[in-house]
Amino acid sequence: MSYIRSAALEETGYVVLDSYDQSKDPKEWLDLEYVAWKSSGDTRFAPLASAAGEMECNGFWNHTPPRTDKDGVWVPANVVKAPILKARAEEPGANIGRCRVIELQPNSYATALYNLHQDDNNRLNPDGTGWIVRGFFNLSDDKDSFLILREDRFDPETEVRIALPAGAQLIVDTQRFWHAVWQKGPEPRYCLITSYESGPELDAYIAAKHGSPHAATAPLDPAFVQEAQADVRRRLAERAATLAAQGRGAWVDDED
Repeated sequence: MSYIRSAALEETGYVVLDSYDQSKDPKEWLDLEYVAWKSSGDTRFAPLASAAGEMECNGFWNHTPPRTDKDGVWVPANVVKAPILKARAEEPGANIGRCRVIELQPNSYATALYNLHQDDNNRLNPDGTGWIVRGFFNLSDDKDSFLILREDRFDPETEVRIALPAGAQLIVDTQRFWHAVWQKGPEPRYCLITSYESGPELDAYIAAKHGSPHAATAPLDPAFVQEAQADVRRRLAERAATLAAQGRGAWVDDED
């Protein structure tokens, strides 16, 4: 199928934008209402825009009528508490689908690898329209933590590790990448995650924020990586055996 895509994402599938001065803003995310929603780790979500403006995080294709991840409706009870976060989500001027703040508890590198997943943003997306990507605006100061991106789930050679200090801003094609966050902690990570439709508005925003398709990857000891890989394979095998014993099919990762 032929979709409208951002040329800035063509090379690597992501761009790092100019950093935002998070210190000047109040911590609106601490005042939001969160709902339990399983994603890649121990998480909760505070929806700012959902399919019908309700306090929920379900994919738009699971509503009636089903539709793709576009034309989100603001959730009144949360946006009234977070006008700055709403304005930041709206700044690109692109069509918004789901918009929410994620709260992720601390984890390990191996657990982050275990939770790597690809999003399904473009389910039901009509041919010829804009490809859905995700904006990640880091709110808490997690400079020792990393967004992990892999084009191949089990190949460390395809891994990019992007640091997440307060104010880090990225646009990522999360349907292209297996991704998760290694949150070293000790506090939870908070991030504004927004689904955007690719097109001239998003392109102009990326250009204005000097989007770079390259980020320095933090080095890791190869032995540490291989140990984590082995742990992931062991855990996946145990999970598959448990599901088989229960007469259930293959495990599908939860989508954030």
